[in-house]
Amino acid sequence: MTEPSARPAGPGSGQQPQEADRLRDILRTPRYLKVLAFAAFTGVPVSLMAFWFLVGLHELERVLWADLPHGLGWEDPPWWWPFPLLLLAGTVVGLVAAHLPGAGGHVPAAGLHTGGTSPVTLPGVLLAAAASLPFGAVLGPEAPLIALGGGLALLFHDLTRAPATPQSNALLGAAGAAAAIAAIFGNPLVAAVLLIEVAGVGGPQLFAVMLPALLSSGVGALVFTGFGRWTGLQTGSLGLELPTPLPRLDAADVLWTLPIALVLALLLHPVLTAARRVAAYVAGGVLRRTVLCAVAAASCAALYALITGRTPADVALSGQTALGRLAADPHAWGVGALVAVLLLKGTAYALCLGSLRGGPVFPALFLGTAAGVLLAPLPGLGLVPAMTAGMAAATAATLRLPVSSVVLVVLLLGGSAMMPLAILAAVIAFITTELLPTGTAPPPAPRAEHAQADADRPEPV
Repeated sequence: MTEPSARPAGPGSGQQPQEADRLRDILRTPRYLKVLAFAAFTGVPVSLMAFWFLVGLHELERVLWADLPHGLGWEDPPWWWPFPLLLLAGTVVGLVAAHLPGAGGHVPAAGLHTGGTSPVTLPGVLLAAAASLPFGAVLGPEAPLIALGGGLALLFHDLTRAPATPQSNALLGAAGAAAAIAAIFGNPLVAAVLLIEVAGVGGPQLFAVMLPALLSSGVGALVFTGFGRWTGLQTGSLGLELPTPLPRLDAADVLWTLPIALVLALLLHPVLTAARRVAAYVAGGVLRRTVLCAVAAASCAALYALITGRTPADVALSGQTALGRLAADPHAWGVGALVAVLLLKGTAYALCLGSLRGGPVFPALFLGTAAGVLLAPLPGLGLVPAMTAGMAAATAATLRLPVSSVVLVVLLLGGSAMMPLAILAAVIAFITTELLPTGTAPPPAPRAEHAQADADRPEPV
């Protein structure tokens, strides 16, 4: 007797039934169902750890940049305030990168990654992030959160002594990362979409990876939201309060979106190229050069404060708090302040991307919003459409994740009225960035001098 043939694909259906059969077979596998159950369980402790990690960062930032200056008699931090904070940040990150396993996480100039974090590297990742973000690094918390979630998920899996395979490690790493990243964006959908593009997989493998991630991020979002309301503590999750309701789009808004997205992609390209060169420079002498780059970023914030008379925190830090202020009251920023913050925060952004530890999302959102506010007075262009085009173009050009950029911007705006502009801006910026020469290869993650990587733990797909 001959072996049974594969299920017929059906006329005119190509390979689709075969792909559907593969996905169905995956979903029926007992091992995969166990992974789904463990992903749902993982979302609870990971979200709680992410909650307290973000609370700690938020509270420390408030103490360093608000409470301490006020206690010393200043309404805002003085112009020199970033120097001692970023000097300390550069020193700690340099020591972590040189001596601890995992080197404090990957260099943010290389972009977002879902893999490469094992439980043994978590202390270095958390220490480097805690030294960078509240002390003034122009970076966001999303990369450390991805590492935290993925590393904790694998740690919990190891503690249960469950059989480990490359596939299960990949799925659990993605699930933990999704649960943690959902915390800062306040929405599990953003986490799932972001990991779809970061993971870079397709077909049945895409659904197999994303189902645990979506399930874990949903459970984590429920726990995270409820726990935050119960404690009354804040994590600084991203959100915008616009001064006007979302308007109706017109032809001028659409036409202005095209050059705005193109120009922002062209302007951000040298920023990212410079960040990769900074990362290559820092790799030649981690401690000393990390400190040097951190002090240079502090100089940008201090120069901005001297020129504009505003707080140096506009340039330092991730821009998350400043983004909320800018969106709520854009008229409080003059043209000179907007130009200065774009130039100096962009420079500090490149320096921090190549030297300190954090993520690229929040500063890109702020730079895009500032550019939109600056260009809003163009004939026929409204404030909200200009901000939408700026945010979508800046995030797509920086992250090279166009779908995630659109979803993030639409959720930030609180409605879908601006979605066509966000899509148009993200696609134009993404294509422009992809067509431009890269210049310098993305830097590899630095290795600690006496760190042993978890060699037999495969990197999540």
